[in-house]
Amino acid sequence: MLKSETWTSLFLLMMLMRVSRVLSCHQTEYEISGECCAMCPPGSRVQRHCTEFRSTSCVPCTEGTYNEKSNGQQYCKPCSPCDSVSGLTVKLGCTLTSDSVCEPLDGFFCVDSSSKSCSAAQRHSSCKGGQYIRQRGTASTDTECSDCSSGTFSDGTGESCQPHRQCEAENLQLMEAGTSSTDAQCGEQRQDVSAVVIGVLVPVVVLLVITAAVLWHFRKYMIEKTNCLKNSDAAEVCLFVKLSFHTFVKESRICSENLNRIFYLPADQHRNGSNEQRLLTV
Repeated sequence: MLKSETWTSLFLLMMLMRVSRVLSCHQTEYEISGECCAMCPPGSRVQRHCTEFRSTSCVPCTEGTYNEKSNGQQYCKPCSPCDSVSGLTVKLGCTLTSDSVCEPLDGFFCVDSSSKSCSAAQRHSSCKGGQYIRQRGTASTDTECSDCSSGTFSDGTGESCQPHRQCEAENLQLMEAGTSSTDAQCGEQRQDVSAVVIGVLVPVVVLLVITAAVLWHFRKYMIEKTNCLKNSDAAEVCLFVKLSFHTFVKESRICSENLNRIFYLPADQHRNGSNEQRLLTV
């Protein structure tokens, strides 16, 4: 009975000693298997833990890994990738004692950031046609857009809306009205088709009327001349000539004795003692 109590007491004593040793590990030490082992410095890791007979064995972190604090770990942390697919780029490269510091690419802004580094970024919003950029995006904020007011337009890439082109002020004709995203389209003044047609037809009609009038008067003149020649037995034959111009008609009475195109034959003056005369026309 005494022996069993002795062994129990010894076991409890050993446990108390182990617990007391663990509780008494310094802040630069770590506990492993009841032993207080010295931590490895920043930029390194534990290769072998300490024992009662040897101290902790440490090795430097490999490239692409780091440990920023003193530690009792057997591994180093992997450096954070600044992936361009995620809209990130390297601001500060990874070292043995510090992680990579990432920042957004141009045209992106950070949507998930830690105290120093950005872990996720998003592309800046693009303003639509009919909007202008009220506030350009930064590395930490998105782009802010506003709508154009009436009479102005923007394709969404400018910081202000532009007024529509005034075709009348340029003495041009409006071909296509402006919208909130496009400017007005101007072109040369187009003549009225009806005015062009009238301008062409009226002179033609007037010319035809004048031509018809001239032909009609000429035909009438020829008929009267023919009748005058047929009635040439009279002592005095008169010929009425109507001459037609563009805007007036002049009538002239011409006596046959004064016409240089009509004359008498001298041999006929005393034939049979009569006043009968014969006309010859050249």
